[in-house]
Amino acid sequence: MGNRILFGAVNASLLLLSPGLFADETTTSAHELEKISVQDSVRGTVSDDSESYNPKTPVTSATGLPMSLKETPQSVTVVTRTKMDDFGQYTVNDVLENTTGVTVQRAETDRTYYTSRGFDITNFQYDGLGLPLSYGIARGQQDTAIFERVEIIRGANGLMTGVGNPSATVNFVRKRATADNRGSVSLTGGSWNTYRGDVDLSGSLTSDQKVRGRLVTAYRDGESYLDRYEKERGVFYGTVEADLTDNTLLTLGYSYQNDNAGSPLWGSLPLYYQDGGATDYDVSTSTSADWSYWNHNRRNAFVELKQQFDNGWEAKGVYTYRKLEGTAKLFYVYGVPDRNDNGLFAYPSLYDNQERQEIYDLMARGPFEVGGRTHELVVGLNQAKGEIEELSDYGFGIGTPLTPDEAFGGSFAERPFGAAYDGSEWEDRYRSAYLATRLSLAEPLTLVAGTRYLDVESEGVGYSGTSRKSSASENTPYVGLIFDITDQHSLYASYTNIFTPQTELGADGGRLDPIEGNNTEMGVKSDWFSGRLNTSLVAFQTEQSNLAEVANPGAAPSQQFHKGVDVDSYGYEAEVSGELSRGWMLTAGYTWLEVEDEDGDEIKKEIPRELIRLATTYRPAALEKLKLGMSLNWQDSISRERTFDPGNKTRQGSYTLVNLIAGYDFTDQLSATLRVNNVTDEKYLTTLRWDQGYYGAPRNANVSVNYKF
Repeated sequence: MGNRILFGAVNASLLLLSPGLFADETTTSAHELEKISVQDSVRGTVSDDSESYNPKTPVTSATGLPMSLKETPQSVTVVTRTKMDDFGQYTVNDVLENTTGVTVQRAETDRTYYTSRGFDITNFQYDGLGLPLSYGIARGQQDTAIFERVEIIRGANGLMTGVGNPSATVNFVRKRATADNRGSVSLTGGSWNTYRGDVDLSGSLTSDQKVRGRLVTAYRDGESYLDRYEKERGVFYGTVEADLTDNTLLTLGYSYQNDNAGSPLWGSLPLYYQDGGATDYDVSTSTSADWSYWNHNRRNAFVELKQQFDNGWEAKGVYTYRKLEGTAKLFYVYGVPDRNDNGLFAYPSLYDNQERQEIYDLMARGPFEVGGRTHELVVGLNQAKGEIEELSDYGFGIGTPLTPDEAFGGSFAERPFGAAYDGSEWEDRYRSAYLATRLSLAEPLTLVAGTRYLDVESEGVGYSGTSRKSSASENTPYVGLIFDITDQHSLYASYTNIFTPQTELGADGGRLDPIEGNNTEMGVKSDWFSGRLNTSLVAFQTEQSNLAEVANPGAAPSQQFHKGVDVDSYGYEAEVSGELSRGWMLTAGYTWLEVEDEDGDEIKKEIPRELIRLATTYRPAALEKLKLGMSLNWQDSISRERTFDPGNKTRQGSYTLVNLIAGYDFTDQLSATLRVNNVTDEKYLTTLRWDQGYYGAPRNANVSVNYKF
């Protein structure tokens, strides 16, 4: 009943819009289907070469067809390079923490969970291609230096990803080579002795500009507000593209990222005492050991061949290879302490993991005419293979009672390893075919429809040591209808099925069966001032069955198993992005969410029900060399049932994080930016996902100097 009321109220409010309510200077009809390439409207140019928070090129990651934000019948946020540079969003965590409807759950320093619409985000792609994250965990922190923009498609995206996860899909669009020679150098220094350098060089490699290249490198090193924790990161990215003919483009690319973390958190701080009271440690408190470390290497390579035809069609073949390697010597503290911090125990372990992905994708798309109207079609084939290997080498001394200094001061002595071994090894194969079309049914009405057939096979050995093999296949339909109220305002509704193979293990050591369900959303979208500003108001509803839930939450993370449950979620989203007026950039979003079990009871209360995300910059007309800005993240209170204290909850009250920036352009080439983060010095827990957690960063600052040439 609540869901029907929700959608009825939103539908009624949307119908209040009429063509006469707003005025805009745009006159282009949405049904004039432009023939625009996916990544670059013109070869040798970047997609968002302007000081804007609004994308200048169409988005394809939702349907495979090039569409503006207003034309896309789904919730889409695009984070441009300008916004990332303004606010120093150097990692994916930084980007997503300021994205509408997304929460970043940092349960540890070097592993992160992301959620949207009540569920974990597992689909992360590069230029539209990728496989779901193993176990839904992002290891390390992906650097953003190599990306031109980041696209976040909220809701199920089974048409283009192959799996209909109803949370979101995050698509990283890589930088491409430019025909004109250009470059930039940036140096940043900040709190806790952190330093960073970035270099970005691009241009033609031949006099006729038919071969172009780009090189991006970044290096970061520094300490932390957390005791003993320090992090070093190196990034390299190179790409070359060549015009084999006037209509044939070959692109090669390779990236490498290395993260070395000293004294990281594996697990984190206990959140309550034996007497039921909440713990309240210093923000800097850590359970890491002096000898612990956690290192990650990330390699990505791709080959892309694109052919354009005179009739407006294009074909593209892409091969992508990704490899992630991790090695770690870790220290986990478990137990419930008393008021003197006794009652905690040691859990040292060596941990190694390797993940490999290979993806082949063939795609063709273009316009066709039926009934005197122009339509568009995309068809494709995709094959992918993912492998993951994990090894845990447990140390002697597991279960040793800890003194407070050993638990929180890093003084627990390293013990020999080899007390026991465990691990897992899995191979997943994905085969799919997809088709989508955009049909101009009538002057105000457009239909987007398609389907994807997915066949999945999984085989491997879980931590239980039992071999398992499974397979599943499903057709995932998608349909979206867009009605243009005026050239600037449109109503839409979309529906898709959910079919998501799971990597979580059940009590028998095998993987759970796929999630099934459906995702519906409807809304109103508008663009203003010739497309410089976009707004949207959306209502969504998701029904899922067999969603993985931890069945033994008191066990160590590597020993947990899952069960399948039925879950529904519904809510609203409102968003505005772009240029409000000359020199004034803004992105802002509000989310209201509800998550219920099959009995209608509220669940997943550790996920915020309300979120506000805002980022804005302004250049005063009288002093355009000055740029002032602010970002604000607010979430309402959250809570979690305690595993070892039944009937009681751990709570985190609502909080607001405010960051300020001030930049100045000394010349057209030289600029500097001061950033002050968490200016109110808010103390908050980064997540309540577990019975453990740690505090977010206190007030801090950094200064960047950038030179362009």
